[in-house]
This record gives sequence, C-alpha cells and structure tokens, in this order.
Amino acid sequence: MGEEDNSFPSGRSEENQSGTDVETIERIKVKKPQMYQVVLLNDDFTPMDFVVWLLKNLFHKPEEEAARIMLQVHHQGAGVCGVYPYDVARTKVYQAREAAKIRQHPLECLMEPAE
Repeated sequence: MGEEDNSFPSGRSEENQSGTDVETIERIKVKKPQMYQVVLLNDDFTPMDFVVWLLKNLFHKPEEEAARIMLQVHHQGAGVCGVYPYDVARTKVYQAREAAKIRQHPLECLMEPAE
C-alpha cells in the first residue's frame, strides 16, 4: 500500500490562444483534523466506582478497560479516556465535568492535542 492521495480535483475552464477551451485540473490537499485526547486527573475524593461508571457510560469502555484506566488515573495521576476530533473531545470534557458536578465530585477532565 502506497501513500493515500487525499486530494480532490477542481476543474476550471480557460480559453487558450487558439480560442478553444482548455480545462485545468488543480489538486486540493485535504488534511486530517487535529485529534485531541480526553484526560481524567486524579484527586483524593472522587470514588473509584464513579470513575469506572463514567468511563463505561460516557466513553463506552468495557468493564475491564474502564477499571484499567481508573487505576492508571489513581496510581499515575492521569489517564486517557479516548482520542477524538476537537468538537467531540470538547463535548466529552463538558459531559464528564457536568456528571461529576451533579454528583458533587471534584473530578477534573481536560483535553489536549494528541501526539
């Protein structure tokens, strides 16, 4: 498999010196959108069960993966919940913060550019 050509032809008609139409094709490169990772940060007050619940219900993680990410947050201070385009990541951060706020947990969630 070679490199994928993500360009689209853009046709444009021009008249040449002999009076006939000549179509010029330009290639427009389409760049993949910047992706962002959603990260949960550890605190000493948010219950582990809530973090697992959040990972399962908001980020659609299976039980085992949710538990693994929760332990990573607990032991390493942060854990990646997923990688998304900007708008989706921003929405996930908002939803996670609102769910924590409603349940009166200080859990912090943020997004950062993915590498």
